Amino acid sequence: MSNKISQKIDMLRLITAGSVDDGKSTLIGRLLFDSKSIFEDQLEDIENVSRNSGEDELNLALLTDGLKAEREQKITIDVAYRYFATPKRKFIIADTPGHIQYTRNMVTGASTAELAIILIDATRGVLTQSKRHSFIATLLQIPHLVVAVNKMDLVDYDMQVFNNIVSDFREFGAKMDVDDITFIPISALKGDNIVLKSKNMPWYNGSTLLYHLENVHVDAVSNLIDFRMPVQYVIRPKHNFRGYAGRISSGIIRKGDAVKILPSGLKSRIKQISKPDKVVNEAVAGDSVTVQVEDDIDISRGDMICRVNNIPYISNCFDAYICWMSAEQLITGKQYILMHTTRSIKAIVRKLKFQIDVDTMQRKNADTLQVNEIGRVIVETANPLFIDNYRRNINTGIFILVDPDSNATIAAGMVRKAVQADVSEAESKIAEIAAGNIIPHDNEIEDVPCTTLVDNITWSSSLVNRKIREQRYGHKSIVIWLTGVSGAGKSTIAKSLEKKLWDDGKNVVLVDGDNLRHGLNAGLGFSPLHRKENIRRAAHLAKAFLDNGMIVICAFVSPYIDDREMAKKIIGKESFLEVYIHCEPELAHKRDPKGLYDKAKKGIIKGLTGYDAPYQKPVKPSITIDTGKKPVDENLALLYEHVVSELMTTSSDEGESN
Repeated sequence: MSNKISQKIDMLRLITAGSVDDGKSTLIGRLLFDSKSIFEDQLEDIENVSRNSGEDELNLALLTDGLKAEREQKITIDVAYRYFATPKRKFIIADTPGHIQYTRNMVTGASTAELAIILIDATRGVLTQSKRHSFIATLLQIPHLVVAVNKMDLVDYDMQVFNNIVSDFREFGAKMDVDDITFIPISALKGDNIVLKSKNMPWYNGSTLLYHLENVHVDAVSNLIDFRMPVQYVIRPKHNFRGYAGRISSGIIRKGDAVKILPSGLKSRIKQISKPDKVVNEAVAGDSVTVQVEDDIDISRGDMICRVNNIPYISNCFDAYICWMSAEQLITGKQYILMHTTRSIKAIVRKLKFQIDVDTMQRKNADTLQVNEIGRVIVETANPLFIDNYRRNINTGIFILVDPDSNATIAAGMVRKAVQADVSEAESKIAEIAAGNIIPHDNEIEDVPCTTLVDNITWSSSLVNRKIREQRYGHKSIVIWLTGVSGAGKSTIAKSLEKKLWDDGKNVVLVDGDNLRHGLNAGLGFSPLHRKENIRRAAHLAKAFLDNGMIVICAFVSPYIDDREMAKKIIGKESFLEVYIHCEPELAHKRDPKGLYDKAKKGIIKGLTGYDAPYQKPVKPSITIDTGKKPVDENLALLYEHVVSELMTTSSDEGESN
């Protein structure tokens, strides 16, 4: 099994995307040319075409612009796949269209990719189509983005131009759910930073594009946990053999494993696993196999084999994102054909919840979707499907809609979760929360109206309120929120302050960000959305301590102003003391107490605040502690004096009620 997995990791599937004329085809041609992956007859052909077209330089875009219409218009209108290899890794590249009317082709190319190269023309900056493709890439859960700022030769290799584009894209990227974004300045035409380091950009200290592609860490994209095998054919070559053929969508199966058949729910064990050329003891995601089970069970095409205690959602109604691909607009309630794994079934889009504006990432009310627009919908099918959340299981979480009249594909969709068709959506979500099917770090309850939840949940008030507790403890309660980059000294200051307040007889507790990520917040990553959820949970925990009359010290990087404002709102502004722990970046990097900056420099981790992810400084902190200018004891004394002053003035009137 280990050899099988390693082979999958050694193959990198990637796409190039961006606005028209950003140079995607030229970039791929340059990669092929500089890595010596072009046959002599191919090179001779493009030399002749370039010469006959009157071009001064070799037109490497012709290596991928294979369609006649593309060569005449000098655009890409289909997904062109190219294959090449270096000693370190094999590559499959999908060159996807840049024109807005061909966005649907980009969805096709991105559906199996592990990395996306988003090209941005240095002379034009971040355009709407660049944002659209970036959003689709993250929607399809491509784990790695490379923003290649192309045509740097046309802006005289100006570092400021590159930095401005990086800043603009980061501002947009903060709204997307992506953990790994790498920025590389290039010239596909001239070859700068493609395979070899550019001498024209000495200010750039990062890797070349090919080096990054060869060394980016790509986990096995296949889900090896949740076994799913949609049945495609029933094989009966002779009367005593009945096998079920199909491609394993996810997971691992072994001879003797207990399985459940859907939709019947009948159980059995795997008797035999056959590949086209041999009988094997196990098979993994991506393998095409024929399996036999020990019991005589009626299994047909469209049924699914899974593990007894690990089954997908079984539902005829689900929440999904769709990218509309047809010139005919979406009509809610109209009957379409939905294709999912090996099943084709009648379906309707019951509700269009909202459309997504790719420029602002904001939700817009809409009655329909036009071609290339993206929206969130409720889909209802004639019979139950066996589905998973797309984020967890791509192959069982993706589907397409087909027009029954023209047989044309009109939409591609990504399942978020199952919902109940016969109850209101709010009621369905409440039921899922109660059942434990919804967890916040999956952002499954992001759009549940707060009033809906409050109306169905009763707050339980304590008979010993905050004011009574403060009188017992002899001091006010307050939340002291320490924020700053890694290495600034938050934990050191927080621990010292906790000890000093404790020695003074104060009732104090420390809530450390790293500790929470080992327990309560262990399931969260470091994307902007996950960081927000991390702070939301921490704020509610701090509020619980606060209401129990305690002095709460919170030490969190909390890099975004909006997230800290959210925490202040949860806790109450009169009880929230924002402390900015500041030090210069060079000093934080030098200290590096947890070794994070060193790992970031080596490319082991991405999105480290203060290194390759932004930190938004507090606008008006209650106090700023500069750990680079004073020793710990002086900073502690300064902060302690400020806290004591705040404890004397903080009002606890809000603590008398919940």
